[in-house]
Amino acid sequence: MSDVFIRDVTAEDEVAWRALWDGYCAFYETEMPERITAAAWRRILDPGETAFGAIVAEHAGRIVGFANYVVHPYTWSEQDECLLHDLYVDPGVRGGGIGERLISFLVERGREERWTRVYWLTKEGNTRARRLYDRFGPADGFIRYSVPVPGE
Repeated sequence: MSDVFIRDVTAEDEVAWRALWDGYCAFYETEMPERITAAAWRRILDPGETAFGAIVAEHAGRIVGFANYVVHPYTWSEQDECLLHDLYVDPGVRGGGIGERLISFLVERGREERWTRVYWLTKEGNTRARRLYDRFGPADGFIRYSVPVPGE
């Protein structure tokens, strides 16, 4: 799709972003509480919150994909790195290169801002997405451990 425009998210994108976010959460079989979704959106838009960001893919006048990311320090480098936290493309336009363009946009931003790397996680069984991800390079072999921290 040559008529796809990748850009930073704006406040006017909230309804479209939320619709795609709901699709993303459904794909991962999770229900996100509204307060968490609202907090994520606030962080993404907050100009004082430099770690959080989001980009969107626009096609034919509508938002068809997003990438939420977090830029953070990295102990193995003097430069920051970027965690591509969430990537989602509307199922009706998948296969048109939108996911690849979203990732490539972040990689290019990383070059401009001198990040060490852009990295992400996905489920092992997410084979369709992994075919795309493998075009950027092989998986790095790390295994993630996740320990919930009790609170509230």
